[in-house]
Amino acid sequence: MTRIQEAQLTISKKLLRVVGKTNATFKLIAEGDKVLVGLSGGKDSLALIHAMKHMQKHAPFKFEFEACTIKYGMPGEVYESVATHCKQYNIKHTVFDTNIYEISNDAIRENSSFCSYFSRMRRGALYTFAEENGFNKVALGHHFDDMVESFFMNMFYNGSMRAMAPIYKTNRGFHLIRPLIEAREKQLRAFADDNDLQPIGDEACPAMLKEVKMPHARAGMKVWLKDLEKDNSQVFKMIKASFKHIHDDTFLDPKRWDRDDL
Repeated sequence: MTRIQEAQLTISKKLLRVVGKTNATFKLIAEGDKVLVGLSGGKDSLALIHAMKHMQKHAPFKFEFEACTIKYGMPGEVYESVATHCKQYNIKHTVFDTNIYEISNDAIRENSSFCSYFSRMRRGALYTFAEENGFNKVALGHHFDDMVESFFMNMFYNGSMRAMAPIYKTNRGFHLIRPLIEAREKQLRAFADDNDLQPIGDEACPAMLKEVKMPHARAGMKVWLKDLEKDNSQVFKMIKASFKHIHDDTFLDPKRWDRDDL
């Protein structure tokens, strides 16, 4: 075994505590689970596979996990660095070939937003790989900032109050889990910086090769939330508390009222 294979990446104790607590609270991973981790090569999914590796080593239960990178079938798509990284740290990894990019040429109109389309197709391919290989759970690298952004995006643009569940059962029969859902994005960025990682960024997105509308609304939401946190350093802490203290009978949905009190 080479020196780099023996090396362990630095993960902050605070981040590991967050992941451990989230797993215990929501029972994300348990004895005998076989978990497929979606690995894009970005900072979030890289942090996830190493948090899972740490959990596998230290948790009082046994489980399996593997990483899977979805290949879109687009020009210039290269994932050797991701495969090499997984090999160095003894993480089983598969690059799953698809024709998502080719299909998208006929599936989406020019100047449309491709982001949600590619997200759905990538997840569908991940689900297919999970089904074909006997996984009972699929793990994604969404973090708490993603959850907060999605909550306000749904409120402001869809007229609904909806966030991201830490675990739910898919219509294909297995569970989707989000082990990093209570971690802050800055913790995951620090993980990448502390270990001198070179995460894959937007250059790997198929939308970069097409005439598309970029997700300005989400980018604007990030800026808005960043400004909120500048004005109030506790705002994300308060948002997290509010997600755990929901008084749903105080909203304008009659189905949620206690009819006996009326």
